[in-house]
Amino acid sequence: MDSIDRALLRALQENSSRSIADLAEIVGASSSSCHRRIKSLEAAGIITGYSALLDPQRLGLKLHAFVEISLESQSRTSMERFEAAVAGFDDILECHLTSGNADYIVRIAAHDLEHFDRIHRGCLSLLPGVSSMRSSFAIRTIKRGKGYPTG
Repeated sequence: MDSIDRALLRALQENSSRSIADLAEIVGASSSSCHRRIKSLEAAGIITGYSALLDPQRLGLKLHAFVEISLESQSRTSMERFEAAVAGFDDILECHLTSGNADYIVRIAAHDLEHFDRIHRGCLSLLPGVSSMRSSFAIRTIKRGKGYPTG
C-alpha cells in the first residue's frame, strides 16, 4: 500500500458513496487508476464491504450496553459453541474475545431498559456455557468510531 491507497481508504471511510471521479480528485489520481486500486484493495481483503453509518438516536436506540461475559469453561468446544450462538443474534452488535476478568465483551443497543431486558432474556440468557454476565451502560458517547487509521 502506498500513500494513494491510504488516502483512498481514508476517503472511503469518510464517505463510501463518493463516485470514482470524486475519489480520484481527492487522492490526485486518474479515475481508471483509482478504480483499479479500489478493486485491488477489495481483492486483497483490505476493503471488506461498504455500509452506511446510522444515527442510533434517530433510530430510537438510546441505551448502549457493554456486557462482560464469562464462560463456565474456556475449552475450545465451549468457546466455539458460544461464538456460533453469538453470530445468530442480530441484537449483539459486536462481540470481542478479551483478556482480563471476562472472556467476552458484547455491545448491545436498545431503545430503553425494557428493550434491553427483552434482549437479555431472549438473547443473552440463551447463550451456551455462560457462567456470569455484568452489564455496563454508556452514559454518553464521546467519540464514535468511523473507521481505522490508515497510516
